[in-house]
This record gives sequence, structure tokens and C-alpha cells, in this order.
Amino acid sequence: MSKILGSLQLYLSRQADGLGRYILEQLLFLLVGWVPTLVGIGLRGFIYRLILNMDGMAAIENNVRLRFANHITLKNGAYLDQGSYLHACPAGIEIGEDSIVMHGAVLHVYNFRDLPNAGIKIGRDSLIGEYSIIRGQGGVTVGDRVFTSPFTQIIAVNHIFDDPKRPFIQQGITAEGIVIEDDCWLGAGAVITDGVRVGKGSVVAAGAVVTKDVPPHSVVAGVPARVIKTIDGQTTAQEKTIHF
Repeated sequence: MSKILGSLQLYLSRQADGLGRYILEQLLFLLVGWVPTLVGIGLRGFIYRLILNMDGMAAIENNVRLRFANHITLKNGAYLDQGSYLHACPAGIEIGEDSIVMHGAVLHVYNFRDLPNAGIKIGRDSLIGEYSIIRGQGGVTVGDRVFTSPFTQIIAVNHIFDDPKRPFIQQGITAEGIVIEDDCWLGAGAVITDGVRVGKGSVVAAGAVVTKDVPPHSVVAGVPARVIKTIDGQTTAQEKTIHF
């Protein structure tokens, strides 16, 4: 009986702690989450330290939605644009130094099955494009200097649907994880499916659906995506004006 009571007390304590964090999150969003301009960015840069982990100074625009903020880590120089949404149910979300999450992007861990590798980690000097979606149930690792264009999807979860006699929602999921290595560029509308690794220095063309690993320094395109070019330094852009 004492063991049961002890477990119940621990459960209630955790629930109360979670409720307290939620109330604090909502209170701070109400007080300063809407404040525009540099004034709002400055306020949130200091006050949001009460609910998330901030290593140095990060910039959070107005109307950024955060959930389970105590599992969010923003490194120095990270930037969250207006309308972005980070849902960091454990094991959380980490945004690296000088990385940018653009307007309308959604980073969602959604780990309610106690999945062992859940989480989203983004390296330094990377950019998550407008209205892009990252689902981190199986774990998503995005390297340094990775750019995703608008409406890209990185989805580290998949449904099982092999049994025609049962609804797919009763057949479970896979959550193998996704890795995007350093110096990759994902074109607009590209989709990266669960279990895929995109090798260093690769380019995923707009609209491509990547279902298999991408070798380093490759260009892939199509549905499903296939290698259409190897980046070997032997060709250069012709008749184009290049800006730096």
C-alpha cells in the first residue's frame, strides 16, 4: 500500500509541476508574447528565460507559439520568426547558434508514446524556411549550414498499414529518425521521409520525395527521388550572375 501511495504522490507532483509550467508559459505569452518591434524582442529575450533554455541571446518575434518550453534550447543568435510554432514534448528541441526558423514553420516532437529517440536538433547557421514542417517522433538531426526552402517537410514518423482488416491507426507507427548532414539545401516543397539520411553537401530538388538515403554531394529529384547529378566540381554555372 505504501508503494502505491508513493507512486500516486509522485504522479500528482509531476502533474502539478507540469500544470505550473503551463500556467507560467501562458501568462508570459499573454504579457509579452504579442509585443512587436525590437522592444518585444528585447523583453522576450530576457523574460522567456524563465520558461526555456537560452544560451546567450536569442531573438523571438511576436506571436511565436511555444509548448513545453522548458524542453526548448536556443543557442546564441538563434532567431524565431513571427508565427512559428515549437512543440517540444521530451526530448525537446534545440536550435543552434545563428540559426533561423522562418515565419509559419512548425517544429513538432509530439512524443506521447515514450519513443526513445524523439527530438529535433538543428545545428548552427541553418535556416528552416517559411511554412516548413519538422516532425521529430523518431528524432531529426539537421546539421550546420542546412537551408530548407518554403513548404519543405521532414517527417520522422510513418504509419503501418499492412493489415487490410484493421484501421491503420490501430497498426502502430515506425519512428526511425532522419539525419540531414552539413551543407545541404532542400528545395521548395521537398519531402524527407522517415529513416532517411541526406549526405553532406547534397541538394534535394523542389518537390522531390526522398524515400532512400542520399549519397554525399548528390543532387536528387523526382517522386520518388533519384540521383540526377554528382557535385564533383567539374562543372560551373554558365552565363549566370553570381552574387555573394
